[in-house]
Amino acid sequence: MGNRFEGLDRFTAGAQYIGGRARPGTSGRTHTVVDPATGEDVLTYELAGTADVDAAVAAARDALPGWAGATPGERSDAMHRFASRLAERAEDLARAESLQCGKPIKLTREFDVPGTVDNTAFFAGAARHLQGQSAGEYSGDHTSYVRREPIGVVGSIAPWNYPLQMAAWKVLPAIAAGNTIVLKPAELTPLTSLMFAQAATDAGIPDGVVNIVTGAGRDAGEHLVGHPDVAMTSFTGSTAVGKRVAEIATSTVKRLHLELGGKAPFVVFDDADLEAAAHGAVAGALINTGQDCTAATRAYVQRPLYDAFVRQVADLMATVRIGDPFQEDTDLGPLISHAHRDRVAAFVDRARAYATVVTGGVAPHNAGAYYRPTLITGAPQDSEIVQAEIFGPVLVVLPFDSDDEGIRLANDTPYGLAASAWTRDVYRAGRATRDIKVGCVWVNDHIPIISEMPHGGYKASGFGKDMSTYSFEEYTQVKHVMYDNTAVARKDWHRTIFGDR
Repeated sequence: MGNRFEGLDRFTAGAQYIGGRARPGTSGRTHTVVDPATGEDVLTYELAGTADVDAAVAAARDALPGWAGATPGERSDAMHRFASRLAERAEDLARAESLQCGKPIKLTREFDVPGTVDNTAFFAGAARHLQGQSAGEYSGDHTSYVRREPIGVVGSIAPWNYPLQMAAWKVLPAIAAGNTIVLKPAELTPLTSLMFAQAATDAGIPDGVVNIVTGAGRDAGEHLVGHPDVAMTSFTGSTAVGKRVAEIATSTVKRLHLELGGKAPFVVFDDADLEAAAHGAVAGALINTGQDCTAATRAYVQRPLYDAFVRQVADLMATVRIGDPFQEDTDLGPLISHAHRDRVAAFVDRARAYATVVTGGVAPHNAGAYYRPTLITGAPQDSEIVQAEIFGPVLVVLPFDSDDEGIRLANDTPYGLAASAWTRDVYRAGRATRDIKVGCVWVNDHIPIISEMPHGGYKASGFGKDMSTYSFEEYTQVKHVMYDNTAVARKDWHRTIFGDR
């Protein structure tokens, strides 16, 4: 195991990071991080309990006045140093992410880590641009302007599929806006969140601005969401858990940001570049072994291209190399755990009763939580395999006839996070971007994200935006300030309350 990651000794102090220091949890229970590629134990640590959450929130509350009171330039400078520290530790971060998640090393080196460094650099610059509406005399007698102010202590919960990137998406806009934060990563994958927090401290971000508590959702997570000193909750995860988070957060009238499940449609019109669409479908369906809420999961293909699309996708899936995530030629790693692998397999096995498994649908015979790329056809639109979020390397392909039908089918799930449209016709593309009800529509591509543009969903996929300057709308209070310009003691409007004109 030492050859897979040579930095585990840094976590011996514990999987909690509070007030700029690593420490063990106090719940009295332990959890073991498991390498999903081998089934081997990586790290056993003590889970956070409610006392650890209280300590982390207290540290964040104590750090808030100083951090919120820093100038935008001071916060920006610290975050630029933060980006540099992350870049210096890129290889360690990539290897830790591959170890705990089973991601192929080429994905962590070329996507997860550089994306996080870029995100940090973006928010370092954005910290200087927390602007409200310019001043104006909207009433005639007053000058108004808008201030953007920090909300306070943010309590965030991140998922296991992109631990490093999700830590960044939660932490960066919050602290750029002057808030402090307590982040609860998933118990399965705490390593890179802890490394991220340590890099923040090493960059000179004050103790208590970024805190990590690693505990169970029903204990540490629910206590964090309901904590009276937490002013905002940001959650990324399943829609079912998101509903529970919303119940707790709304009971204490917190600001709430939810990025939930997805079931992204991949709509291929009959004038599309077939080769591009087939390659895009395989990449979009299999990224992170399909454990991506924006992954292509439902391909709707106009009937003239349908058969050829199915053949090409099946052929391409057969070329995907499954293996050790630390081998540079590995394309597809394991799922996050054997339990999750079995859940994905159960979806496919149930679908055999009403659909055709064209390729895949089996687990290789090895110790890891692997599952072969799977292509399914013939499923009814209202079937489980089409409607439910599977979160694995499974693509369902369905035909459609008219453009109206393709758009209707694309919208026919509870989710609305992302979609793509494949066409050479600018008018078809324009209609798809307008009429598909999701937070992001790609045209002739599927999956790319950039720091400058927002990410977030419609419908059961939640609300609010990560990344981009739009995220500041989530993490700031908007305050209207109005000055009287008349210097008149007895104003005309007073007569509506007392006296005469």
